[in-house]
Amino acid sequence: MRFALAAVAHLVLVLPLATATHAQPASFNPADLDTTCSPCRDFDQFANGGWKKRTKLPPGYSSYTAFDEVYDRNEAVLRKVLERAAADKQAKPGTDWARIGTMYSTCMDSAGAEAAGAKPVEGLIAEVDAMKSTADLATRTAWLHQHGILCMFAFFSRQDPGNSDDVIAFAGQGGLGLPDRDYYQRTDSAAVATRDAYTRSTARLLELIGESAADAKRHTEQVLALETELAKVAMTNVQRRDPKATYHKLPADSLFAMNRAFTWTAYLAGRNVKPVVVNVTEPDYFRGLDRQIASVPLETWKAYLKTCILRDAAPTLSSPFLAQWFEMRKVLAGVTEMLPRWKRCIAETDGGLGEILGKEYLKVAFTADDKARMLRMVKNLEAALGERITAARWMGDSTRAQAQTKLAAFTEKIGYPDTWRDYSSVQIKPSSQYANRLETRAFEARRNMAKIGKPVERGEWVMSPPTVNAYYQASLNSINFPAGILQPPFFDSNADDATNYGAIGAVIGHEMSHGFDDRGRQFDPRGNLRDWWTPQDVENYKVLADGIAKQFSAYTVLDTVHVNGRLTLGENIADLGGLAIAYAGMEKAYAGKRDKIGGFTPEQRFFLGWARVWHDLATPSELRTQVLTDQHSPSHWRINGPMTNLTEFRDAWGCKDGDAMTRAADQLVRIW
Repeated sequence: MRFALAAVAHLVLVLPLATATHAQPASFNPADLDTTCSPCRDFDQFANGGWKKRTKLPPGYSSYTAFDEVYDRNEAVLRKVLERAAADKQAKPGTDWARIGTMYSTCMDSAGAEAAGAKPVEGLIAEVDAMKSTADLATRTAWLHQHGILCMFAFFSRQDPGNSDDVIAFAGQGGLGLPDRDYYQRTDSAAVATRDAYTRSTARLLELIGESAADAKRHTEQVLALETELAKVAMTNVQRRDPKATYHKLPADSLFAMNRAFTWTAYLAGRNVKPVVVNVTEPDYFRGLDRQIASVPLETWKAYLKTCILRDAAPTLSSPFLAQWFEMRKVLAGVTEMLPRWKRCIAETDGGLGEILGKEYLKVAFTADDKARMLRMVKNLEAALGERITAARWMGDSTRAQAQTKLAAFTEKIGYPDTWRDYSSVQIKPSSQYANRLETRAFEARRNMAKIGKPVERGEWVMSPPTVNAYYQASLNSINFPAGILQPPFFDSNADDATNYGAIGAVIGHEMSHGFDDRGRQFDPRGNLRDWWTPQDVENYKVLADGIAKQFSAYTVLDTVHVNGRLTLGENIADLGGLAIAYAGMEKAYAGKRDKIGGFTPEQRFFLGWARVWHDLATPSELRTQVLTDQHSPSHWRINGPMTNLTEFRDAWGCKDGDAMTRAADQLVRIW
């Protein structure tokens, strides 16, 4: 997000999420509402207007959502764990407990960072300066990639889309300093201001490692020109959403032919791999990169690699470097203050040693009963989706049967992995935060490269247990719910079923719907990219998807800035499907009961549950960046957009034709 079914699915009983009689849940605050606004005019404002009015963005945040509220609580647990580990002088060296304690305490050592200045990166900069020709780019880039420093392109392992049981090498576009290719080409005032800030910050970083102001300015201009050329040959975010457009499985020497100016043999030796095949996700990018390597002077490439290193290291170094990193945060996200160091260090430790920290989190915040309860909820909603597939009139019997097979093959991952990662080779030392960052990244890079040519590990997770999120993984056909999200307002054990179905139930439905969104539907039950739909069903589906894309593209975010309905299509389909599936589950759970809590019917509480999950405050800069780069619509439209397609919402709130929260009958889009 941010996120075996029987043939007679209609016979599966959807169990309630809770069985007690509930009063108003603690997670619902009547003061959150704005009752001066009709729910049929603007449901987000009705459900969250009171919350928005009294809530202010916390210092250091560019947006504040329910996800942030939950993570703040999780963070309090993690902080206690890490402070205890950092203070434990008896911790045995080489143990996981010592690893997280040392990584956190070293990150928290601000005095050490100030004293070190640029020293943590001086060796890396010197190695770049020592390059004799562009032939050395391969060796240097390999080392940077092996330590998680992005530049030039991306090279990693992933499941073969055409044979999901195998892991192959991938080569893809990457290496831009700004968040997206369009930042380099747009001419509006916001884009120009962002590029200006980027060049100022980059020049200042180069000055901090000893370049004169004149040299830093010249090198920055060269870097911007180089990145602009790379941006021109990069695919757009919308183009890259089509999995077939990024599947070009080629013999490795075909990639070498695209990049004759790049010494791939030296690069692969530096990554310690010899792939037989490579999925070149954007061939035109590599052809364009080859032209740049052949024509751009070595001086420019040196400046480029230095900026890649400095941008990566800046948030871990002394105050002058940190300030330049924060300058870009201010421009791109609109923040005015930096997050406190302890928050940044929790994120650093979670990012590098996530499954160690996750084990400690689970001891405090998640139980086996929690996992079992969540699995029951997932199974209930899978049954509801199965019924929706059976009832879908736009889908033919052949496709319907295979859709049921895919649903039955879903793998449910709840809370945490069954097999934990072994970090015994990771050497965390009380030297510098950046050195430890490079060490944990090198561990992950080695692990990633070692998968090439081997069978896929289907039980692996890509998020740590404390993460407040959920995801669907098409190549594994799995739905994944880390322990961190299973808290109010997503799941509240004191809340009634309707509220929970509208919140965590719709989140579950959202992830299941991703298996059948415009991208996920192209993968079969084993996660293989293949056509399993009839041509007519594909056309029927595209008509529905086009309707959703058109609907969301009409929504305004800032002035004349609109949601990109194509970029956000998969998430919008999943939101609509998730709500429809969860609503069906809620109706089964209530079996005709129509109790009122807080003056609201079960149906009304369901939609309030969804709206509270997505309440949000955001800076204009954050919204602008989100529209350009994020596959999720802004929260306001994640609430209001899908509800306008649901007659269930209209009936629950008594909305009429012409109300803003209703759409004309011939404009309604319903997939499930």
